[in-house]
Amino acid sequence: MRAVWGGFALGVWWLQQQAALPGRGGWFALVVAAVAAGAWSVWALAGAAVTERVRCDACDDRVRPAPAAASGRWPRRYLVRFIRPSGWLALWVAAACAGFGYASFRAQLRLADALPVAWQTRDIEITGYVAGLPSWSEDGARFPFTVESWGAPTAADGLPHTIQLTWVARDAPLPPLVPGARWRFAVRLKRPHGERNFGLRDAEAAMLARGVRATGYVSDSLRAQRLADDASGIGIRIERWRAAVRARIDTVLADAPHRGIVVALATGAQDAVSDADWRLMRNTGTSHLVAISGLHLAFVAGLGGWAAGAFWRRARWRGVEAPLIVPAQKIAVAGAVCAAGLHAALAGFNVPVQRALWMLAVAAVAVLSGRNVARSQVLAWALALVLIRDPWAVTAAGFWLSFGAVAAILFAAAGVPRVRRERREGDAPDNVDPMSDAAPVVSRANTMRRLLMHARNAARGMAVRLTDAARVQWAVTIALAPLTAYWFAQIPLIGPFANALAIPFVSALVTPAVLASVAIPAPFDAFILRAAHAMLDLLAAVLGWFDGVSWAVLRLSQPSAWALACAALGVAWCLAPRGWPLRWIAPFMWLPLLVPAPTGPPAGAFRLTALDVGQGTSVLVETARHTLLFDAGTGPESTHAGERIVVPYLQAHGVQSLDMLMVSHDDSDHSGGAPAVLDQVAVKQFAAGIQPDHPLWASARRSGAQVIQCAAGQRWHWDGIDFEVLWPDAGPLAGKPNARCCVLRVSTTGQGDATAALLAADIEAATERTLLARAADRLRAQVLVVPHHGSRTSSTEPFLDSVWPLVAIFQVGYLNRFHHPHPGVYARYAARHIVLTRSDSDGAVRVEARNGALAVERYVDTQRRYWMDVPDD
Repeated sequence: MRAVWGGFALGVWWLQQQAALPGRGGWFALVVAAVAAGAWSVWALAGAAVTERVRCDACDDRVRPAPAAASGRWPRRYLVRFIRPSGWLALWVAAACAGFGYASFRAQLRLADALPVAWQTRDIEITGYVAGLPSWSEDGARFPFTVESWGAPTAADGLPHTIQLTWVARDAPLPPLVPGARWRFAVRLKRPHGERNFGLRDAEAAMLARGVRATGYVSDSLRAQRLADDASGIGIRIERWRAAVRARIDTVLADAPHRGIVVALATGAQDAVSDADWRLMRNTGTSHLVAISGLHLAFVAGLGGWAAGAFWRRARWRGVEAPLIVPAQKIAVAGAVCAAGLHAALAGFNVPVQRALWMLAVAAVAVLSGRNVARSQVLAWALALVLIRDPWAVTAAGFWLSFGAVAAILFAAAGVPRVRRERREGDAPDNVDPMSDAAPVVSRANTMRRLLMHARNAARGMAVRLTDAARVQWAVTIALAPLTAYWFAQIPLIGPFANALAIPFVSALVTPAVLASVAIPAPFDAFILRAAHAMLDLLAAVLGWFDGVSWAVLRLSQPSAWALACAALGVAWCLAPRGWPLRWIAPFMWLPLLVPAPTGPPAGAFRLTALDVGQGTSVLVETARHTLLFDAGTGPESTHAGERIVVPYLQAHGVQSLDMLMVSHDDSDHSGGAPAVLDQVAVKQFAAGIQPDHPLWASARRSGAQVIQCAAGQRWHWDGIDFEVLWPDAGPLAGKPNARCCVLRVSTTGQGDATAALLAADIEAATERTLLARAADRLRAQVLVVPHHGSRTSSTEPFLDSVWPLVAIFQVGYLNRFHHPHPGVYARYAARHIVLTRSDSDGAVRVEARNGALAVERYVDTQRRYWMDVPDD
């Protein structure tokens, strides 16, 4: 079954890498391949089984071959050496086809629910109920909502059942949003859409996995109406329970700094964890502590099994002791599964919890049925059950980290029990308890000898447990390092030391306290919750010391596929059992991961990446050895693009420091993300077109950056590339922010035709006319980052005729409220036969420029997936 479920998982993963779902031809080919592979596997495995040697009836060492007729004209050595392996390969292929087909079927069903394009950004009245735990913020709440009826005049079949709503508190506090409460809302919706950037998490895949087929907001709070009857069902009851637990924690801890961690340990909801706590845990490799993992589930299961077994051993039924009816061991196993199921429900059934629950359930079924199942089989069954329930789990980091950690532990522990058993058998005299009935009677003079023997046995047992714990920690650290580098662009080197303290501390003290507070009614839970928070305060102080170590975090660029494969092979080689040949080679397999290939362009060329930050601007310009970031997207006042997108993109692509951060002007969609960049990325020089009293100047100085006000005439040269600031004029800044934007021109030099890019920020028509009168000869550029996102106040005809770009990049948000780009402006570009790219449909755009040559790559050209709503050309 390991091969079957492994192939099934591979098929599911392969479907999630496809740009489109299979059509009729694809389904036909898939079915044919599955049937052919299945038939071959049955024939090959059955034929090879017939030709295998069988033991004689006498059960001695003699063997006899199978009858010659069974093997036909095939010699046995070919059947055993070739046919049987090919049969297993065919079975694996058939399972992969089954997984691919199953995931395709589920995807087609889910994508069938779609919001009509004509309904987007229109006021629609809907009726339904709050389907889950709301996520609260300072200005409102976000919550899943199940639609029961649509008030649209042309409601049709195939409309979304689950949507995600945001309700902003404008004039008054929001009413309680209890799971299961029915509401009638006036909303504005749009299809699921997330920012699309190279190497970053796909938010659309996450929404698809949750079944969210539309997002939007409550457009008129005055028309929101709470209905009398509430929804019911087991799922709603569980969500209400989670909401009640969270409300109790919020009431007791209020504004406590680590309240979010307590909420996460109790309910699995991580939205309340503060940014400071996330940063501390990421840098120390302890982020898993806020996830309700298998360790926590095992603790609850063990407690539940012990309680169920203890009760059953003392129970009687009609005068007959209960263990005589059903063994207490089986009742304990059933109680453990029930307790784990309750805890998993409270945790929200995330992927790590599902994995642990399914492993426990499979092991329980094996125990109850009297079967002995290998641990790898248990993991394989859990893998299959997780993917059957949620085929999109393979797109989440938690899936890979959770299953990778358990697989590493099982692989590293292979052979250890056997070796330990052999050692115990060889040391049998030392293991005999001298105090047992079988031991000889000893005199008082030997009392000290017996005590020393007990102490030695206790010390040996403690050493064994510590050795096992160290082996597990070593295996998990080594195994998850490549995955951590891939998903988070860093490896916390301090992680093993921090986890050696944090894991037992949280598992033995904090988590039991939090779970006890869930079981104890209010107001008696307040003391335990405050004690749990005090312990988290102590842990944060210790982790802060670990974080202060200079070598705590090794930041890496996101590894390529072949580097990741080499590192995975090195992990398997390193964790192999003793006796595995050439284990010293393993560290060399990690070199592609630790020393990635240079990602910068060659000398004399530059790379321009216009990030998809929604409604805002952020452009990264790279030369052979230097980097410049022009604007940083939005900040906390909007979508946190600087922290969510810009900083992770820089880290994922190996940009550990910026030679210059240029903030064009003081608009939040350009400057809002700059504090996050200054806080998390080293910046050597900070240039901006903002007023002298702006807080960004102080932030830049605190980060150690040299600060300058950008002004026309500033020039510098990096790696064969010229940089020139064309606007604003030197001196005090006057006028509104758009009138004093920094305008930057980047161009190649050397022989041949120069290739240039113009980053025009938010300049408007008046500035364009001034630039035409003053520096028309220097405006010519093949790449233009469109002024003011395509607003009708910019991109005048004379300006476009002077620049005459070959490629125009519109950085705009999906269905943004400003309606950028303006249809007339967009048509103005299209009439000049310019290659047009839009971040709202194309995602991030990468331009490779060298003398006389351009190469343009859109995100959707190479990273498109079947769930992306991309208009066809």
